[in-house]
Amino acid sequence: MTLDKLRKKTRRIYVGHVPIGDGAPVVVQSMTNTDTRDIVTTIEQINRLVEAGCEIVRLAVPDMAAAAAFGKIKLKVSVPLIADIHFDHRLALAALDAGADGLRINPGNIGGKNAVKKVVKAAIASKTPIRIGVNSGSIHKDLLKKHGGPSAQAMVESAMEHIRLLEDYGLDQIKISLKSSRVTDTIMAYELLSEQVDYPLHLGVTEAGTLISGTVKSAIGIGYLLAQGIGDTFRVSLTRDPVDEIRVAYEILRALDLRHRGPEIISCPTCGRCEIDLFALVDKVEKALSGIVASPKVAIMGCVVNGPGEAKEADVGIAGGRRQGILFKKGEVVKKVPEDRLADVLIEEVRIFLREND
Repeated sequence: MTLDKLRKKTRRIYVGHVPIGDGAPVVVQSMTNTDTRDIVTTIEQINRLVEAGCEIVRLAVPDMAAAAAFGKIKLKVSVPLIADIHFDHRLALAALDAGADGLRINPGNIGGKNAVKKVVKAAIASKTPIRIGVNSGSIHKDLLKKHGGPSAQAMVESAMEHIRLLEDYGLDQIKISLKSSRVTDTIMAYELLSEQVDYPLHLGVTEAGTLISGTVKSAIGIGYLLAQGIGDTFRVSLTRDPVDEIRVAYEILRALDLRHRGPEIISCPTCGRCEIDLFALVDKVEKALSGIVASPKVAIMGCVVNGPGEAKEADVGIAGGRRQGILFKKGEVVKKVPEDRLADVLIEEVRIFLREND
Protein backbone atom coordinates (compact mmCIF):
# COMPACT_ATOMS: atom_id res chain seq x y z
CA MET A 1 0.00 0.00 0.00
CA THR A 2 1.34 3.43 -0.92
CA LEU A 3 1.57 6.24 1.61
CA ASP A 4 -0.98 8.22 -0.39
CA LYS A 5 -3.60 5.64 0.56
CA LEU A 6 -2.66 5.96 4.24
CA ARG A 7 -3.07 9.73 4.38
CA LYS A 8 -5.63 11.01 6.84
CA LYS A 9 -8.66 12.59 5.18
CA THR A 10 -8.82 16.30 5.96
CA ARG A 11 -10.97 19.19 4.80
CA ARG A 12 -10.25 20.81 1.45
CA ILE A 13 -9.20 24.44 1.37
CA TYR A 14 -7.70 26.54 -1.40
CA VAL A 15 -4.80 28.98 -1.21
CA GLY A 16 -5.33 30.84 -4.43
CA HIS A 17 -5.66 28.12 -7.07
CA VAL A 18 -3.75 25.52 -5.01
CA PRO A 19 -5.85 22.83 -3.28
CA ILE A 20 -4.77 21.66 0.16
CA GLY A 21 -6.19 18.68 2.03
CA ASP A 22 -8.78 16.03 1.15
CA GLY A 23 -6.37 13.95 -0.90
CA ALA A 24 -4.67 16.76 -2.83
CA PRO A 25 -0.94 16.25 -3.42
CA VAL A 26 1.23 17.38 -0.51
CA VAL A 27 1.99 21.04 -1.24
CA VAL A 28 5.51 22.50 -1.01
CA GLN A 29 5.86 25.98 0.48
CA SER A 30 8.64 28.41 1.37
CA MET A 31 9.08 31.94 2.63
CA THR A 32 11.07 34.80 1.16
CA ASN A 33 13.94 36.18 3.25
CA THR A 34 14.11 39.48 1.37
CA ASP A 35 12.75 42.78 2.65
CA THR A 36 9.19 42.71 1.33
CA ARG A 37 9.39 46.46 0.80
CA ASP A 38 12.14 45.79 -1.76
CA ILE A 39 9.70 44.85 -4.50
CA VAL A 40 12.19 44.05 -7.26
CA THR A 41 14.40 41.79 -5.14
CA THR A 42 11.43 40.02 -3.60
CA ILE A 43 9.87 39.29 -7.00
CA GLU A 44 13.20 37.94 -8.22
CA GLN A 45 13.41 35.54 -5.27
CA ILE A 46 9.79 34.45 -5.70
CA ASN A 47 10.45 33.63 -9.34
CA ARG A 48 13.49 31.54 -8.39
CA LEU A 49 11.39 29.68 -5.82
CA VAL A 50 8.68 28.97 -8.39
CA GLU A 51 11.27 27.73 -10.88
CA ALA A 52 12.53 25.33 -8.22
CA GLY A 53 9.01 23.97 -7.68
CA CYS A 54 7.61 26.09 -4.84
CA GLU A 55 3.80 26.14 -4.99
CA ILE A 56 2.95 28.71 -2.30
CA VAL A 57 5.17 31.56 -1.09
CA ARG A 58 4.86 33.39 2.24
CA LEU A 59 6.02 36.97 2.75
CA ALA A 60 6.64 38.84 5.99
CA VAL A 61 4.41 41.91 6.40
CA PRO A 62 5.92 43.84 9.34
CA ASP A 63 4.43 47.27 8.56
CA MET A 64 2.08 49.15 6.25
CA ALA A 65 4.84 49.83 3.73
CA ALA A 66 5.32 46.08 3.40
CA ALA A 67 1.56 45.60 3.04
CA ALA A 68 1.51 48.12 0.18
CA ALA A 69 4.49 46.39 -1.44
CA PHE A 70 2.73 43.04 -1.01
CA GLY A 71 -0.06 44.24 -3.29
CA LYS A 72 2.37 45.35 -5.99
CA ILE A 73 4.26 42.06 -5.79
CA LYS A 74 1.00 40.11 -6.05
CA LEU A 75 0.33 41.69 -9.44
CA LYS A 76 3.69 40.52 -10.81
CA VAL A 77 3.76 36.84 -9.83
CA SER A 78 1.59 33.82 -10.59
CA VAL A 79 2.14 31.82 -7.41
CA PRO A 80 -0.28 32.22 -4.46
CA LEU A 81 1.10 34.53 -1.75
CA ILE A 82 0.51 34.26 1.99
CA ALA A 83 0.95 37.26 4.28
CA ASP A 84 2.77 36.51 7.54
CA ILE A 85 1.32 38.78 10.24
CA HIS A 86 2.29 39.48 13.84
CA PHE A 87 1.34 42.03 16.51
CA ASP A 88 -1.04 44.24 14.50
CA HIS A 89 -4.36 43.06 13.05
CA ARG A 90 -4.46 46.12 10.78
CA LEU A 91 -1.61 44.60 8.79
CA ALA A 92 -3.74 41.51 8.19
CA LEU A 93 -6.62 43.67 6.97
CA ALA A 94 -4.26 45.61 4.69
CA ALA A 95 -2.81 42.37 3.31
CA LEU A 96 -6.29 41.08 2.52
CA ASP A 97 -7.06 44.34 0.74
CA ALA A 98 -3.81 43.86 -1.20
CA GLY A 99 -5.00 40.48 -2.49
CA ALA A 100 -3.35 37.99 -0.12
CA ASP A 101 -4.29 34.40 -0.95
CA GLY A 102 -3.85 33.39 2.67
CA LEU A 103 -2.93 34.70 6.11
CA ARG A 104 -0.60 33.24 8.67
CA ILE A 105 -1.41 34.60 12.12
CA ASN A 106 -1.01 33.76 15.76
CA PRO A 107 -4.43 34.85 17.11
CA GLY A 108 -2.87 35.42 20.52
CA ASN A 109 -0.57 38.24 19.46
CA ILE A 110 -2.49 40.46 17.02
CA GLY A 111 -4.48 42.62 19.43
CA GLY A 112 -7.15 40.68 21.33
CA LYS A 113 -10.42 38.96 20.44
CA ASN A 114 -12.03 41.99 18.81
CA ALA A 115 -9.03 42.35 16.50
CA VAL A 116 -9.19 38.64 15.63
CA LYS A 117 -12.91 39.00 14.89
CA LYS A 118 -12.25 41.82 12.42
CA VAL A 119 -9.63 39.77 10.61
CA VAL A 120 -11.84 36.69 10.47
CA LYS A 121 -14.81 38.63 9.09
CA ALA A 122 -12.61 40.16 6.40
CA ALA A 123 -11.15 36.74 5.55
CA ILE A 124 -14.62 35.24 5.23
CA ALA A 125 -15.73 38.11 2.97
CA SER A 126 -12.73 37.57 0.67
CA LYS A 127 -12.85 33.74 0.95
CA THR A 128 -9.28 33.71 2.23
CA PRO A 129 -8.02 30.87 4.46
CA ILE A 130 -6.11 31.51 7.66
CA ARG A 131 -3.27 29.41 9.03
CA ILE A 132 -3.09 29.29 12.78
CA GLY A 133 0.62 29.20 13.50
CA VAL A 134 1.57 27.97 16.96
CA ASN A 135 5.28 27.95 17.77
CA SER A 136 6.80 26.60 20.96
CA GLY A 137 8.26 30.05 21.62
CA SER A 138 4.91 31.88 21.46
CA ILE A 139 2.73 29.89 23.85
CA HIS A 140 0.81 31.88 26.47
CA LYS A 141 2.42 31.87 29.92
CA ASP A 142 -0.63 30.28 31.54
CA LEU A 143 -0.30 27.23 29.32
CA LEU A 144 3.44 27.10 29.88
CA LYS A 145 2.81 27.01 33.63
CA LYS A 146 0.08 24.39 33.30
CA HIS A 147 2.20 22.05 31.16
CA GLY A 148 5.58 22.81 32.67
CA GLY A 149 6.98 24.40 29.54
CA PRO A 150 6.45 24.52 25.74
CA SER A 151 5.52 20.85 25.46
CA ALA A 152 3.57 19.15 22.70
CA GLN A 153 0.49 19.17 24.91
CA ALA A 154 0.86 22.93 25.50
CA MET A 155 1.11 23.59 21.76
CA VAL A 156 -1.97 21.49 21.03
CA GLU A 157 -4.05 23.18 23.74
CA SER A 158 -2.98 26.58 22.43
CA ALA A 159 -3.97 25.56 18.89
CA MET A 160 -7.36 24.27 20.03
CA GLU A 161 -8.09 27.56 21.81
CA HIS A 162 -7.33 29.48 18.63
CA ILE A 163 -9.34 27.07 16.47
CA ARG A 164 -12.42 27.46 18.67
CA LEU A 165 -12.05 31.23 18.57
CA LEU A 166 -11.95 31.33 14.76
CA GLU A 167 -14.82 28.85 14.55
CA ASP A 168 -16.90 31.00 16.91
CA TYR A 169 -16.50 33.85 14.44
CA GLY A 170 -17.67 31.67 11.57
CA LEU A 171 -14.42 30.64 9.84
CA ASP A 172 -13.95 27.10 8.57
CA GLN A 173 -11.20 27.77 6.00
CA ILE A 174 -8.38 26.99 8.41
CA LYS A 175 -5.08 25.16 8.38
CA ILE A 176 -2.84 24.66 11.38
CA SER A 177 0.85 24.40 12.18
CA LEU A 178 2.52 23.34 15.42
CA LYS A 179 6.24 23.96 15.24
CA SER A 180 9.02 23.36 17.69
CA SER A 181 12.77 23.27 17.20
CA ARG A 182 12.61 19.93 19.03
CA VAL A 183 11.76 17.23 16.52
CA THR A 184 10.18 14.90 19.08
CA ASP A 185 7.87 17.63 20.41
CA THR A 186 6.88 18.56 16.86
CA ILE A 187 5.99 14.97 16.00
CA MET A 188 4.01 14.42 19.17
CA ALA A 189 2.11 17.70 18.81
CA TYR A 190 0.98 16.92 15.26
CA GLU A 191 0.00 13.38 16.22
CA LEU A 192 -2.12 14.66 19.11
CA LEU A 193 -3.78 17.41 17.07
CA SER A 194 -4.45 15.10 14.13
CA GLU A 195 -6.61 12.98 16.43
CA GLN A 196 -8.74 15.99 17.39
CA VAL A 197 -9.36 17.96 14.17
CA ASP A 198 -9.83 17.35 10.47
CA TYR A 199 -8.38 20.66 9.32
CA PRO A 200 -5.41 20.39 6.93
CA LEU A 201 -2.07 20.50 8.71
CA HIS A 202 1.00 22.52 7.68
CA LEU A 203 4.10 20.62 8.79
CA GLY A 204 7.48 22.03 9.75
CA VAL A 205 10.29 22.02 12.28
CA THR A 206 10.85 25.65 13.21
CA GLU A 207 14.33 27.16 13.46
CA ALA A 208 15.68 23.88 12.11
CA GLY A 209 19.12 25.31 11.44
CA THR A 210 21.81 25.12 8.79
CA LEU A 211 21.76 23.07 5.60
CA ILE A 212 22.91 19.83 7.25
CA SER A 213 21.24 20.06 10.66
CA GLY A 214 18.09 21.61 9.24
CA THR A 215 17.80 18.99 6.53
CA VAL A 216 18.22 16.16 9.03
CA LYS A 217 15.66 17.60 11.48
CA SER A 218 13.17 18.31 8.73
CA ALA A 219 13.62 14.96 7.02
CA ILE A 220 13.03 13.13 10.30
CA GLY A 221 10.21 15.29 11.63
CA ILE A 222 8.31 16.00 8.41
CA GLY A 223 9.16 12.64 6.86
CA TYR A 224 8.00 10.68 9.91
CA LEU A 225 4.66 12.50 10.00
CA LEU A 226 4.07 12.11 6.26
CA ALA A 227 4.87 8.42 6.60
CA GLN A 228 2.06 8.22 9.21
CA GLY A 229 -0.37 9.87 6.80
CA ILE A 230 -0.28 13.20 8.65
CA GLY A 231 0.28 16.46 6.81
CA ASP A 232 -1.11 18.25 3.77
CA THR A 233 1.52 20.92 3.13
CA PHE A 234 4.91 21.81 4.58
CA ARG A 235 7.92 24.05 4.61
CA VAL A 236 11.49 22.97 5.23
CA SER A 237 13.07 25.76 7.31
CA LEU A 238 16.75 26.33 6.65
CA THR A 239 19.17 29.13 7.39
CA ARG A 240 19.93 29.29 3.68
CA ASP A 241 18.72 30.61 0.38
CA PRO A 242 15.07 29.45 0.45
CA VAL A 243 15.53 27.75 -2.92
CA ASP A 244 17.50 25.10 -1.00
CA GLU A 245 14.37 24.50 1.09
CA ILE A 246 12.50 23.46 -2.04
CA ARG A 247 15.22 21.05 -3.11
CA VAL A 248 15.18 19.35 0.31
CA ALA A 249 11.37 19.29 0.33
CA TYR A 250 11.14 17.38 -2.92
CA GLU A 251 13.80 14.94 -1.83
CA ILE A 252 11.71 14.18 1.28
CA LEU A 253 8.64 13.62 -0.91
CA ARG A 254 10.67 11.51 -3.36
CA ALA A 255 12.05 9.31 -0.57
CA LEU A 256 8.48 8.59 0.56
CA ASP A 257 7.29 8.07 -3.02
CA LEU A 258 4.68 10.78 -2.56
CA ARG A 259 5.81 13.17 -5.30
CA HIS A 260 8.65 13.27 -7.80
CA ARG A 261 10.24 16.37 -9.29
CA GLY A 262 13.58 16.64 -11.03
CA PRO A 263 16.13 13.93 -11.83
CA GLU A 264 16.86 11.34 -9.15
CA ILE A 265 20.63 11.11 -9.01
CA ILE A 266 21.97 7.92 -7.48
CA SER A 267 25.67 8.11 -6.72
CA CYS A 268 28.00 6.11 -4.54
CA PRO A 269 29.81 7.63 -1.54
CA THR A 270 33.16 6.51 -3.04
CA CYS A 271 35.83 4.37 -1.47
CA GLY A 272 39.41 3.38 -2.16
CA ARG A 273 38.33 1.52 -5.30
CA CYS A 274 37.11 4.69 -7.02
CA GLU A 275 39.36 5.58 -9.96
CA ILE A 276 37.60 8.68 -11.32
CA ASP A 277 36.88 12.14 -9.85
CA LEU A 278 33.32 11.28 -8.89
CA PHE A 279 32.73 14.35 -6.70
CA ALA A 280 33.37 16.75 -9.57
CA LEU A 281 31.41 14.58 -11.97
CA VAL A 282 28.31 14.43 -9.77
CA ASP A 283 28.46 18.15 -9.05
CA LYS A 284 28.63 19.06 -12.74
CA VAL A 285 25.81 16.72 -13.73
CA GLU A 286 23.55 17.83 -10.88
CA LYS A 287 23.97 21.52 -11.74
CA ALA A 288 23.37 20.90 -15.45
CA LEU A 289 20.14 19.00 -14.79
CA SER A 290 18.83 21.25 -12.00
CA GLY A 291 16.16 22.96 -14.13
CA ILE A 292 14.52 19.73 -15.31
CA VAL A 293 11.02 19.00 -13.98
CA ALA A 294 10.80 15.40 -15.19
CA SER A 295 12.27 12.76 -12.90
CA PRO A 296 14.53 10.32 -14.75
CA LYS A 297 16.68 8.02 -12.65
CA VAL A 298 20.35 8.84 -13.24
CA ALA A 299 23.12 6.67 -11.78
CA ILE A 300 26.69 7.92 -11.35
CA MET A 301 28.84 5.18 -9.87
CA GLY A 302 32.55 5.23 -9.16
CA CYS A 303 33.72 1.65 -9.54
CA VAL A 304 32.90 -1.77 -10.93
CA VAL A 305 31.70 -3.41 -7.68
CA ASN A 306 28.13 -2.07 -7.41
CA GLY A 307 28.40 0.42 -10.23
CA PRO A 308 27.29 -1.64 -13.24
CA GLY A 309 24.28 -3.08 -11.41
CA GLU A 310 23.07 0.30 -10.17
CA ALA A 311 23.72 1.96 -13.49
CA LYS A 312 21.78 -0.73 -15.36
CA GLU A 313 18.69 -0.14 -13.18
CA ALA A 314 18.70 3.56 -13.97
CA ASP A 315 17.20 5.24 -17.02
CA VAL A 316 20.67 6.53 -17.81
CA GLY A 317 23.86 5.84 -15.92
CA ILE A 318 27.59 5.43 -15.93
CA ALA A 319 29.93 3.15 -14.03
CA GLY A 320 33.46 4.48 -13.78
CA GLY A 321 36.80 2.73 -13.65
CA ARG A 322 40.40 3.21 -14.76
CA ARG A 323 39.91 6.79 -16.00
CA GLN A 324 36.91 5.92 -18.12
CA GLY A 325 33.30 4.94 -17.72
CA ILE A 326 30.70 2.63 -19.23
CA LEU A 327 27.48 4.35 -20.32
CA PHE A 328 24.22 2.46 -19.73
CA LYS A 329 20.74 3.32 -20.99
CA LYS A 330 17.70 1.38 -19.72
CA GLY A 331 19.94 -1.48 -18.70
CA GLU A 332 21.87 -1.74 -21.95
CA VAL A 333 25.55 -0.93 -22.42
CA VAL A 334 25.88 1.92 -24.91
CA LYS A 335 29.58 2.66 -25.05
CA LYS A 336 32.80 3.38 -23.18
CA VAL A 337 33.60 7.05 -22.55
CA PRO A 338 36.88 8.70 -21.45
CA GLU A 339 36.74 10.29 -18.00
CA ASP A 340 37.12 13.84 -19.29
CA ARG A 341 33.95 13.43 -21.39
CA LEU A 342 31.81 11.50 -18.91
CA ALA A 343 29.85 14.49 -17.58
CA ASP A 344 29.04 15.97 -20.98
CA VAL A 345 28.07 12.62 -22.47
CA LEU A 346 25.87 11.70 -19.52
CA ILE A 347 24.11 15.09 -19.54
CA GLU A 348 23.42 14.84 -23.26
CA GLU A 349 22.15 11.25 -22.92
CA VAL A 350 19.73 12.33 -20.18
CA ARG A 351 18.39 15.08 -22.43
CA ILE A 352 18.02 12.63 -25.31
CA PHE A 353 16.18 10.22 -23.01
CA LEU A 354 13.78 12.98 -21.96
CA ARG A 355 13.06 13.93 -25.56
CA GLU A 356 12.43 10.32 -26.47
CA ASN A 357 10.06 9.87 -23.52
CA ASP A 358 8.27 13.22 -23.66
